[in-house]
Amino acid sequence: MIEVRDLCKSYDGKVVIDHLSFTVQPGVVTGFLGPNGAGKSTTMRLIVGLDRPTSGDATIGGIHYVELPRPLRVVGALLDAGATHKGRTAYDHLLYLAQTQGIPRGRVDEVLELVGLHDVAHERAGTFSLGMGQRLGLAAALIGDPSVLILDEPVNGLDPDGIMWIRNLVIHLASEGRTILVSSHLMSEIAATASDLIVIGRGRLIAACTTDEFVERSSKRTVLVKSPDAVALADLITSAGGHVETHGEGELIVTLVDAAHIGALAFTARLELHELTPQLASLEDAFMEQTHTSTEFGGHSSNSDSPVFATASSVGADR
Repeated sequence: MIEVRDLCKSYDGKVVIDHLSFTVQPGVVTGFLGPNGAGKSTTMRLIVGLDRPTSGDATIGGIHYVELPRPLRVVGALLDAGATHKGRTAYDHLLYLAQTQGIPRGRVDEVLELVGLHDVAHERAGTFSLGMGQRLGLAAALIGDPSVLILDEPVNGLDPDGIMWIRNLVIHLASEGRTILVSSHLMSEIAATASDLIVIGRGRLIAACTTDEFVERSSKRTVLVKSPDAVALADLITSAGGHVETHGEGELIVTLVDAAHIGALAFTARLELHELTPQLASLEDAFMEQTHTSTEFGGHSSNSDSPVFATASSVGADR
């Protein structure tokens, strides 16, 4: 379990993390979200002891990272896949890490196979593509078979097969009871993998809840309506204060009016309905709505047997 308690961090008088508190539970994938500049990477660095907090505390299983005698056996972190000696081979890089932690040499071959780099194990890291570098960084995070994984943008540079593999891997590892914290800007990936969310903005906590609860908080709810009388029904909905978008013949997407009201309008006007389905917002919609006041940089829009361990073979595509 990861615990962050009243954490603060300032650089040159600028507050980056502002009294942040949350808990990451084992057994589920927890997504770590926030706009650019929200403080996600800084928080992760504070958790693993790469920075010191101005005040507050961050512990792993009740212990500070720097107090762990063999930290890679407890915590695996992928914060910067480029932080690798470019002149070392992938095998030598992992062997070096293993030897510092008392990890058997055989574990190096295991993680190279796991991340799909076995065939290029003796090539220098400096020749690797971005995607292959990500795989090597993940191998380093997994070398100690840790109970806690902290991953910052782990799918960066991966091809679709690699992204799917990462998705399956973190879900599988969480199912084994491990603590998994994953930061990503790809909302579709977080939606597909994370059961829980930690959302921050400007260094402050916005939400700590399940993914479903976060999405349900969004006010952007729509109703899918299908009717052979769609044109007449659209006029009635608009007159009732709703907003209507036409999606194909006989299909409407409605906001600002709920399904019950639409059904009553259709019944009163004797209009035929084929479908009336309330729809929740997407994770991306919910995120944009609930973090819009915490965005540091904004643009202007013109419109107001585990198969996991056997599927990491598409190294050439990442190369």
